[in-house]
Amino acid sequence: MIKDLRENSTIEDKFLVKDANVMVSAKGTNYLSLVLQDASGTIEAKKFDLKEKDVEILQAGNFVEIEGNTSLYLEKLQIIVRYASKLDENKIDFSYFVQTAPLSEKELSDNIASYINSIQNVDCKSIVRAIFKKYWKKFLIHPAAVKNHHDYCGGLAYHTLTMCKVADSICNIYQDMNRDLLISGCLLHDIGKMVELSDAVLPKYTVEGKLLGHLVIGTEIIKQTAIELNIQGEIPLLLQHMIIAHHGKLEYGSAVLPQLKEAYALSMIDEMDAKLNAIDKALSNIEEGTFTERIFSLDNRVIYKPFKD
Repeated sequence: MIKDLRENSTIEDKFLVKDANVMVSAKGTNYLSLVLQDASGTIEAKKFDLKEKDVEILQAGNFVEIEGNTSLYLEKLQIIVRYASKLDENKIDFSYFVQTAPLSEKELSDNIASYINSIQNVDCKSIVRAIFKKYWKKFLIHPAAVKNHHDYCGGLAYHTLTMCKVADSICNIYQDMNRDLLISGCLLHDIGKMVELSDAVLPKYTVEGKLLGHLVIGTEIIKQTAIELNIQGEIPLLLQHMIIAHHGKLEYGSAVLPQLKEAYALSMIDEMDAKLNAIDKALSNIEEGTFTERIFSLDNRVIYKPFKD
């Protein structure tokens, strides 16, 4: 597994090719710059002495067996590929290649269903139930992102569940908070990613995702669901505002700024969970007493990993 690799080691293992690009070296020769993945993480790789069959075998999305060596480049571990062959996808155990959420699919399902059932407002519950009925199976295995945070199978459900837990705690402290609205907002805030991102194994942005984005897609899902259920009044509008404002700032992609207390709380919960997950991801790949690489979603700052007591 990638997490167990060390410098100057000979390897023979199986990987998912997450990214592959033909590059030109300083000597003018072509080589492949790769990102390989298994359930424990990702690693960069290079394939020199490039042949036409290498480009065909090492395409993004292919499952491959690789022989090669590990080395350090700019203080970062990488694999130098000597030989690669494509695996038979009919005999692949996807769990070996794809990182999954810390909780099982059943645990995610049971916990999220419990939060849905806890909503008291009839209109909120009806809209949330109808949307999740449509996307339930896909939602439980979908990633929350292509990279940066919760970018693994079940990541969206785990991110959503964590946010619901935080929201519940906030409602216990700030007791005039509208819990039904905030929990509904947490559950639905990224529902547009069902359309924005393609799949759980190698997620990519769809055409709709690139042209509209998950905030716009999510608000449209809520609007159409309310129309289908003949739900009028203020709740559909409030839920749409929660979703389209949940990135918190215009420069972060929100169409409007949060103008409800619950919408403002939602944006802070989402940002906190996303950034803490990005930190955890970066810390998991380094030794104690060292700093992470620069984390893009944290304004390129580095984070120190202290020694354990």
